[in-house]
Amino acid sequence: MRVWSIANQKGGVGKTTTTVALGGLLGDAGRRVLLIDLDPHGSLTSYFGYDPDEIEHSAFDLFMAERPLDHAGVRELLLNTSHDQVTLLPASTALATLDRQNAGRAGMGLVLSRALQNVDADFDYALVDSPPLLGICLVNALAACEKLLVPVQTEFLALKGLERMVHTLTMVTQSLNHGLEYLVIPTMFDKRTKVSLQTLEHLRTHYAGQLWRAVIPVDTRLRNASREGMVPSRHDPNGRAVHAYRSLLAELEPALAPAAAAGAAN
Repeated sequence: MRVWSIANQKGGVGKTTTTVALGGLLGDAGRRVLLIDLDPHGSLTSYFGYDPDEIEHSAFDLFMAERPLDHAGVRELLLNTSHDQVTLLPASTALATLDRQNAGRAGMGLVLSRALQNVDADFDYALVDSPPLLGICLVNALAACEKLLVPVQTEFLALKGLERMVHTLTMVTQSLNHGLEYLVIPTMFDKRTKVSLQTLEHLRTHYAGQLWRAVIPVDTRLRNASREGMVPSRHDPNGRAVHAYRSLLAELEPALAPAAAAGAAN
């Protein structure tokens, strides 16, 4: 199983949308996908019609178990989604209490990694939607992944979130004693606005080595897909943003791009 985490230390930049869009395209290509919600706000969980305030079992259970959950224990936490190839490990708002309840408890940074090892044979990909704040959940997302995707809204305030994210990544990878490459993904790009163009130019100047060459455009059809609880590629296979995410997947996994396009069209 390949694990990708989607993170940025600023909210509202497109983390959940990127998680759902890429997860859906991987599912369209016939891959078994696990989407993991580690954000106490539960946007990914809500996307598929579940209430993070009311949910009975969630990712919170992984962290509060006295011993690591086995295969059956992890599977019990998982929920179906509107896509038959995509499964959800939901969030509950109780995740917000993790840092307070587990201060000083050893091994908390590797909880997700250990859980995923127990369902490694069940999925081809796991995509982690991370919270914007540094804490146990974000550390777990960084420790578990082999690829980090950093969506950045093309507006100036989002650049500060990117700076904090890069600083956090440096600290965490030093602690874990292994490097982790990241890819910056410009999102919500509107070529008609000066701020989008200037922000993109800043990214190209200061993050050239880590920057995806294209952009995710503003597309209201993404909101429509969210309202219906459908992955964007199933809601509107020919939408502008879906086309852009398909191009992103082609860069991340070139061999899967044709299958993803064919699967969404069926």
